[in-house]
Amino acid sequence: MLRYNLNNIIKILLFLVIITSCSSVPVNKNMNKTNILSNINTIDPLYKDLPVLLFVDIETQTLTHIEKGTVLKLYKISSSYYGTGSKLNSLKTPLGRHEIYKKIGSNLPINAILKGRVWNGAIADVIKEPIDTEFDHVTSRILWLDGLELGKNKGKGIDSRNRYIYIHGTAEEGLIGIPASDGCIRMYNRDVVELFDLVDEKAQVWIY
Repeated sequence: MLRYNLNNIIKILLFLVIITSCSSVPVNKNMNKTNILSNINTIDPLYKDLPVLLFVDIETQTLTHIEKGTVLKLYKISSSYYGTGSKLNSLKTPLGRHEIYKKIGSNLPINAILKGRVWNGAIADVIKEPIDTEFDHVTSRILWLDGLELGKNKGKGIDSRNRYIYIHGTAEEGLIGIPASDGCIRMYNRDVVELFDLVDEKAQVWIY
């Protein structure tokens, strides 16, 4: 069922006019870097010891790629339309510390549709307008997440891996930048392909 009526679409269009249209944004302003790292530092200053960290900020709908405490790039994302939470079948995006459990889709064509983490040959028609469809296609690449915090995002009824929480591409690129997914972290297809090639399994992903 479609979640956005005409008024919502108009609001989204106005929002998209205001924000930059670039799919990914190299962080080249000191203030941007300072704010991002300051926020992460309040969570755990030891983040600097991690060789790689992907930091997902729900409020700003961004994913920051960090290596050894240095910001490399900032990407726009889309988290769950239903908010944050770890409960099974809630369709919400889980918070807390995760790691990449498995990378899926290496060398697939961009916009390839993966069903059950398998490509059947279909290619998505990517929608650039802010339109919510009846589909929630997983496209291009999958970074499958595994929770690291028992009782928060790991364990019976709240387990991120068993909930199939991914970072993945989407056919609904027009909704990137606002909460619109069914629990996963969506990215522009070109961005997720780029990120997929830059990070390894076991890299940490923090969602806050």
